[in-house]
Amino acid sequence: MGVFKNIFTWWEGQTFGTWLHTKTSGVRIGEDAEGNVYYQAKKVEPAGHHRRWVTYAGNNDASRVPPEWFGWLHNTIDAPPSESLPAPRAWEAEPQPNLTGTPNAYRPMGALESGGRRASATGDYEAWSPDAA
Repeated sequence: MGVFKNIFTWWEGQTFGTWLHTKTSGVRIGEDAEGNVYYQAKKVEPAGHHRRWVTYAGNNDASRVPPEWFGWLHNTIDAPPSESLPAPRAWEAEPQPNLTGTPNAYRPMGALESGGRRASATGDYEAWSPDAA
């Protein structure tokens, strides 16, 4: 079902139409650390820039595009990140993917997934009352 699935689905990679468009009118520009591949159209758009797109390695999730490639995709920078950006600094952290919906998602104390129990109030809270003012 691989070929049939690629004709109609988009959430696990590119569709047949995107693949065909990429092969006929796209130029491969680069690849990021996750394996996502970035393309640019051969033809210039009427607005004066090239159309750009990404083919994801795995599930299509925009939060998987690193910040430097995000800037390139949105025409913030003209050259690919490897040519236009300085080397990463020692204090810069790696970008984190969106973990919502995964077992690693943040679940604060009191969330149902964390047991649903909150710590008792400590007594330092006083409710606002319009008559007290």
